[in-house]
Amino acid sequence: MVKKILKFLNENGCQDAQMGVNMKNTMRKTALILLAGIAVLLSIWGPEALAKYKDKGILNEAHFELIEDSGQGYRYQLNANDKLYILSCSLINQTLPQTEQNALATEGIGVEYQDLEGSYAFVVNHRGPSGKEITDKQIYETCSSGVENLKTLGILPKEIRKVEAASYDATLYSAIDVLDPRNNVAVWKVSLSNSQNNANKENRLIDAYIDADNGKLYEFYVRTPLLWEDINADAIVKAWADYMGLDAPQPYESVNPLLETTPFFKKYVFSGMGSETTIVTVGFYEGINELFLKIS
Repeated sequence: MVKKILKFLNENGCQDAQMGVNMKNTMRKTALILLAGIAVLLSIWGPEALAKYKDKGILNEAHFELIEDSGQGYRYQLNANDKLYILSCSLINQTLPQTEQNALATEGIGVEYQDLEGSYAFVVNHRGPSGKEITDKQIYETCSSGVENLKTLGILPKEIRKVEAASYDATLYSAIDVLDPRNNVAVWKVSLSNSQNNANKENRLIDAYIDADNGKLYEFYVRTPLLWEDINADAIVKAWADYMGLDAPQPYESVNPLLETTPFFKKYVFSGMGSETTIVTVGFYEGINELFLKIS
């Protein structure tokens, strides 16, 4: 009798255990099905609900965001070599001669420039300084300080006189890469005033192009007591390159004497934008004793 009772309990215990396992498996399958269903619903309904939630914070409300004025493209970051190249390409498109000697040498000559990469323009900046550039009231003192700096560096003779506002005219220009206007350089052109035609020009700055951001002189033409044999062009261009923050100049390979309207000059190559280059010339006009450094 006892054996029968034990056998009955044993058989029922095994059945209960099996039923427990089956219930756990069923519950696990049910949970997985529910999770899969929730995932499907979220994938269908979730993005739309999220978009509506974001729209509530945007629609029918005014929002303010500080953006850079499109007229202040000059602040697009360019290195010294890039700026020099853009200015050199842009200056080609101006028609006004830099000096009396150039005016006489190029009078009546039509010039065509065939091998330019891109399109550049050199135009008067009618807006005036933007607020971060050198102003028309500051430019004469800036130019005079720049001349003194170049004298200290041995680039200009020490006899060159101070630039005074009463004797000079200044115009703000923009040198622009037309295909990408962000690439532009603001420069002041400072020239001995036309009213000074009969004045003594000895030891004076005649023309200069000055960076409107940092006040450094890109080009200059000065009357000097020196002669060409007294001028060390290599030392001048090396000191000027350091002053401008340019890489080291390389000698220009061509020795064509017809490249300039004077036989007294030396040319140097600087890297430009991409694979392009900029030519810098140190030269001298005999007779009027004019030393110049120009870019092209």
